[in-house]
Amino acid sequence: MVRIGILSDTHGFLNPKLFEFFKDCDQIWHAGDWGTLELVETLEKFKPLKAVYGNIDGKEIRLRVPETLFFEVEKVKVCLLHIGGYPGNYAPGFKKLLKTHEINLMVCGHSHILRVIRDTQYNFMHINPGACGNNGFQKVNTAIRLKIEEKKLFDLEVWEQKRE
Repeated sequence: MVRIGILSDTHGFLNPKLFEFFKDCDQIWHAGDWGTLELVETLEKFKPLKAVYGNIDGKEIRLRVPETLFFEVEKVKVCLLHIGGYPGNYAPGFKKLLKTHEINLMVCGHSHILRVIRDTQYNFMHINPGACGNNGFQKVNTAIRLKIEEKKLFDLEVWEQKRE
């Protein structure tokens, strides 16, 4: 079993309360729009990190993490990217990836809207953890943690914090 913490759209701000929420996680996944390289380095020191860059991220972050990342955890094939859309309204770039990659879980950011949806057309889970930064329209910052074991995702929990 692997415990995963998922966040996105920090935009240069990482709420210290997230460290408590993620303390028992084995890995952290960040779906882009970091804002600063310092945040990448902070999370790398905290836990093993899987990460991609977002549309606001500059050259130094883009040199450090990829645009899209495919990996496997507990037999779950994951696609991590920033701009992916959601079931019924996928971004064109993600639609192309669906033609060449088999996945069980897609994690993206960008919209600042927390969504956990089963895509019945393509048969995978879609997770967008919302946004945890202090930039954007959202009034509440959100993040997710969950467990994965033998291709099962379970015990999903949402962290919510009124924006500072």
